[in-house]
Amino acid sequence: MVISIPQRLKTGIESIKKEIENHLAKLEKDISEDNLETAEYHSKEIEYSLIKEAEHKLNILDQKDPDIEKYKQKLSNLRKKFHSD
Repeated sequence: MVISIPQRLKTGIESIKKEIENHLAKLEKDISEDNLETAEYHSKEIEYSLIKEAEHKLNILDQKDPDIEKYKQKLSNLRKKFHSD
């Protein structure tokens, strides 16, 4: 079975979104446990790796995904939380 490139990109984006959700959960846990070094790591992993990769794939497809914007906003809010402490 051959999967088309757009379908592979869409599947990849869905996989990345699940990974972002997992990292956001880890980030929330790190913040609640006052583990700021690990929180910073997860924050950077989400922004510089996962979100950028999802945006790149979406650009190839010439599409937008509202979930990515929600993840960016949530990340921004969480960062404010652990940088203000």
